[in-house]
Amino acid sequence: MNGLAAVREFTRRDRVFDFMLPRVVPELDLSHGTILYLEDITVGFDGFTVLDRLNLYIGAGELRCIIGPNGAGKTTLMDIITGKTRPDFGSAWFGQRIDLLRLSEEEIVQAGIGRKFQKPTVFEQQSVFDNLELSMAGDKRVWPTLTASLSAAQRERIEEVLEVIGLADHRALHAGALSHGQKQWLEIGMLLMQRPRLLLVDEPVAGMSHEEMDRTAELLTNLAGERSVVVVEHDMDFVRSIAGTVTVLHQGSVLAEGPMDEIQSDPKVIEVYLGGEQTAAASMTKVAAC
Repeated sequence: MNGLAAVREFTRRDRVFDFMLPRVVPELDLSHGTILYLEDITVGFDGFTVLDRLNLYIGAGELRCIIGPNGAGKTTLMDIITGKTRPDFGSAWFGQRIDLLRLSEEEIVQAGIGRKFQKPTVFEQQSVFDNLELSMAGDKRVWPTLTASLSAAQRERIEEVLEVIGLADHRALHAGALSHGQKQWLEIGMLLMQRPRLLLVDEPVAGMSHEEMDRTAELLTNLAGERSVVVVEHDMDFVRSIAGTVTVLHQGSVLAEGPMDEIQSDPKVIEVYLGGEQTAAASMTKVAAC
């Protein structure tokens, strides 16, 4: 190949180099009914142990709530699952075959894990519809993105997600004009466009009205089943309204786990939040303020 031909070959708009291609992620295997296995996860920063041999198992289709005071390790836990932070020790498996600790953040998204942060991040100058289109799974190279047109199936998918998140009547509205709660729902919709099998949601109702909180509870409850949903939240009334199983973190480990009524009366939880001096009912008031 002469020099000119080589230049033409390497500058083709559809040219994709091997090192740019994502690694093929194994297919998700849920044959044992568990979607996430975290075992002995240990993380330390500057001599301080943030997660201490933490064990956590999330069932396929489950909606799990994780609570705990500030500094309990909740954010670091989410960072481990999504590849933002690597543990010093332990293992993290997505289903039976996908070793999360061997994957990049992008590959973890490709595997089927989506994360929503506390503050919604949407394209405020774009319409609600366009936000969902831009978030759609597919070839994100520059040329295919610029020249792509939506297929009937893709339009149907966007319409389906608009209905799920309750924004079908706002499809043409700029995202910046939405209320805080609506922006939260739109970002959840943007994640749904990626078809995640595990959805991580961080403090979804912070700053919401009571009506928006009720709608968010309904949305997250409906999302579970087809996918697993893990919610980190401080508002105990909201947790009560959605949780089947609640996991309490303390000093980087699982302190207690079970139904909400058991968590409320657990002596260990009362001791952690109130020093063992008040009642279990009052403890949950304290938890809500953490």
